[in-house]
Amino acid sequence: MKPRIVHLLDDQNVGGVRRWIQSISDSRLNTQFDFELVRSTEQLHKPDLVICHNPSSWKRSLNLLKIKLRGIKLVIDEHHYCEGFESLNVPSLSRFRAMLKWNYGIVDRVASVSQGQSDWMRKYQLVQPSKLSTIPLSTQFDHFLEVPKKQLQKPLILGAYGRFSRQKGFDTLLRAMQQVPASKVQLYLGGYGEDESLLKTLAADLSNVKFWGSVQDVPGFLSACDAIVIPSRWEPGGTVCIEAKAAGKPVIVSSVDGLTEQVQDCGMVVPPDDPVQLAMAIDTFINLAPEQIEAWGNNARNSVRNSWEQHVTAWDTFLWNLLGEVR
Repeated sequence: MKPRIVHLLDDQNVGGVRRWIQSISDSRLNTQFDFELVRSTEQLHKPDLVICHNPSSWKRSLNLLKIKLRGIKLVIDEHHYCEGFESLNVPSLSRFRAMLKWNYGIVDRVASVSQGQSDWMRKYQLVQPSKLSTIPLSTQFDHFLEVPKKQLQKPLILGAYGRFSRQKGFDTLLRAMQQVPASKVQLYLGGYGEDESLLKTLAADLSNVKFWGSVQDVPGFLSACDAIVIPSRWEPGGTVCIEAKAAGKPVIVSSVDGLTEQVQDCGMVVPPDDPVQLAMAIDTFINLAPEQIEAWGNNARNSVRNSWEQHVTAWDTFLWNLLGEVR
């Protein structure tokens, strides 16, 4: 009989987390484990292991304790918090870190999604080293590998997509676009969210910015772009960066958390929340030789080609090691 593994996620509209759960549940691991997705309000029928994907809080720690008291193995898969997040959103670092230490102390393991996130946890001793596992983020991207190479033409087309929120930094990108020649570059901006009015106001005088709305066909969106910009203010992992690289697109990213480590000879890294530096990077990029842009695109695709299989293998080992401790 296969072990039962429950993914615990209350807000199942969280796109990236929900997609990852579906991808890992549909992977070859489903021949070894029975996966189930539930909310905290639903009853748990004695699973072998619970993986919590909810953001930690003092209130949620009570639910974690209830699960542990039932003798169930418990993991926090940390999609939410990182050094960039706490520096911009947390008024009391001591209280926030105490909450994380308490929640991480309850569970059997904490799985981080990037080396940058793990380094932050170790730096502030948020979790016991023996409880921390780093499994670099990936996603099922076979259809992204099939995106054909795009013939470079002037003006170059930059793309950016995701939730229109403060985290994603699209306001910084639009302020940068105000500083680069409109004749040399266009921006396709896909997504929706609470900052949509702000972004459209910033783009009101930018004839070279096109809003795509919600991006349902991500490979199709990527195929229309020459490069992808990811100007996030914080990003524990960075799924968009992986998708863009799988599609063979160079990237321009903020130097935050898990994004920085994703760019090795496939794009540019700039300070976050700095439209001047981002504008300079865009200007540099659009003046690169086509051969350099093409080489970065090839390097990007090659760098992630095997990462999903490596990711699944890492989770396979991680899960069996945990379950083995109770056998």
